[in-house]
Amino acid sequence: MRLQVQQPTLFFTKFPKPQTCYFTTMAAMPNSSSEADSTTNPNSQNDLQNLQNYPVPLSPRPPLISKDIELSRAMSAKSNSFFGLPTPDVIYQDQWFLVVNKPQGWYCERVFESVPMALCECDSAESGSPPELHLANRLDRDTSGVMLITKSHKVASKMVKAFTDHKVTKTYIALCIGPAPKWEKITVKSGHGRSKFGAYRVYAASDVGRVLPGGSMVKDMETSFEVLSINGQGCFKERSEFRKDEENTVVVEEKAVTDSDVKRDEVVVRAYPRNGRTHQIRLHCQYLGIPIIGDVKYEGVKEWKGRSYDGHELHAESLSFEHPVTGLPVTFCAPLPLWASQALQQ
Repeated sequence: MRLQVQQPTLFFTKFPKPQTCYFTTMAAMPNSSSEADSTTNPNSQNDLQNLQNYPVPLSPRPPLISKDIELSRAMSAKSNSFFGLPTPDVIYQDQWFLVVNKPQGWYCERVFESVPMALCECDSAESGSPPELHLANRLDRDTSGVMLITKSHKVASKMVKAFTDHKVTKTYIALCIGPAPKWEKITVKSGHGRSKFGAYRVYAASDVGRVLPGGSMVKDMETSFEVLSINGQGCFKERSEFRKDEENTVVVEEKAVTDSDVKRDEVVVRAYPRNGRTHQIRLHCQYLGIPIIGDVKYEGVKEWKGRSYDGHELHAESLSFEHPVTGLPVTFCAPLPLWASQALQQ
């Protein structure tokens, strides 16, 4: 008699795309569809008038060369489909959650599909049915770190609400290249959005709620940062509840001014995103003038000190929230990658 092993059911749950200096909004309006990041071709005077009413992005377009680099990285990531997730990358497991450390250069879907079957056998044996796995959070392809996978619809729905209500605290570690910040802590508040088929861009905070070409809207995003190290001078600090310095909050209303001739330093920061907008930390690092190394889409260098980078150096360090079943506070942390340990001289 042949025994049939039930496979776990996979569900791809859509989660919400899971900072006081004031500036004057730029008076100049876009003169062309390119400035508004529009993909529409105005064919009438009304179209031209509507185009001029669109919000103007305050961060630059990705450089053309980034398309080829991103394509190459995407093809490399697809090759990872031949490999399963190593057991050491499983951080925690119980009857409700599975927590893994996503490798850099892996798509979330690939990690999700490669969860070792052995990790779920105990659930199948006890309940008589395989667990219903859901992705509770998503990370960019080249971002490593904590990924949470739930094992039931009920827990998944509670986690959706927790993320939506900003009841999940997230921390990230990033290695950036740029002039050494004059701040130790800072909060950036801005708009976030993209036109149809366009790239994600930073918009003015006052543009939140306005419509973009293609029908999407500018949404709010807020990220707090603290400096951990500059050129290896500094040390790893334990995570703590971040308290915003209201006197060092940037409310974005105009384009950032950067000086390409200034000395560039290696800056390690910890980021506390309040929202979960797509590429949020990457965009705000770019706006602050310290783009993440390897992040060619948002002005990060591909080569630095003789080394070429195959992805951006951003790591999802931790997730903290109230357990949806027990109600107890829990925190899941992923070990620091080698680049972070080296930069922090651990």
